[in-house]
Amino acid sequence: MRFIDAETTRHYLGAAKLIEALRQMFIEGCEVPLRHTHSVGEGTLLLMPAWRAGRRLGIKSVTIFPGNSAMGQPGLHSTYLLYDANTGVPLAQLDGNEITSRRTAAASALAASFLARADASRLLVVGSGRVASLIAEAMQEVRPLAEVVVWNHRAVSAEALAGRLRDQGFNARASTDLAAAVAAADIVSCATLSTTALIRGEWLRPGTHLDLIGSFTPAMCEADAACFERSRVYVDTLEALAKSGDVLRAVEAETFNESKLAGTLAELCRGTRPGRSGAAQITLFKAVGTALEDLAAAELVFDHAGAGSLSLAPAPTPDRLA
Repeated sequence: MRFIDAETTRHYLGAAKLIEALRQMFIEGCEVPLRHTHSVGEGTLLLMPAWRAGRRLGIKSVTIFPGNSAMGQPGLHSTYLLYDANTGVPLAQLDGNEITSRRTAAASALAASFLARADASRLLVVGSGRVASLIAEAMQEVRPLAEVVVWNHRAVSAEALAGRLRDQGFNARASTDLAAAVAAADIVSCATLSTTALIRGEWLRPGTHLDLIGSFTPAMCEADAACFERSRVYVDTLEALAKSGDVLRAVEAETFNESKLAGTLAELCRGTRPGRSGAAQITLFKAVGTALEDLAAAELVFDHAGAGSLSLAPAPTPDRLA
């Protein structure tokens, strides 16, 4: 079995290639059972399998401990195991943190390619963790970004991320006024572990695309019920209807139900459901993540990483994710 470290995994998950790999996988499809979710004290264990018969089988294990941030530790850790689906032979262990964060940002951009206005140039990133730090890189592959604004409940973290984005060549700044930042943005992308709504529907102006990719359990929430009432709503997979706290709270408030769902990411990629239909329309993409994306990312790395570039040592401790 090959051990592919964080640096190598990162190298082969460039945003443009990963977005295309996800698009192809959503078109072709694969077997994705419902994820297994287990409580471990104050944390959560996720097991996410996916496979294509006769090709590859992958399983990602994820631990989420939101309280880690208070200790200066990442809130999320994951590993990915890739197998031969014909024989069950293990092929590789990959860095699951890089796969998770990069495929999440890439899926966000893939959805935006159908749902954000073609001229969308002002991006607001809500959050400052690892996924948040990758959103601008992915979004610039599908929309002409001219400005990136960062907001986080810890202002110093928002300033730090804005500085790193400027170092990467983005016109980036931090904001402490979330309502004003939302009102000025063309794309609002939330990547947090929040359990209380951060974005209010009243702040969304016509033409905004709201991207909710941080919350992935019933206890988490990034947007209030009014956001769903004002928006044309899409999800990454139907699992979001049962797992997303944002969706469940909107259903409870009777501002959204399954009959109002405009489509899934697979339907957008296959062209069986339309995306944005007008410049003034408000669109909302709610993602909880899917093992399909993990498998696409793992295969992209495995198929392109030469044996000489692989590490046989454990991956280094990842950067802060949340």
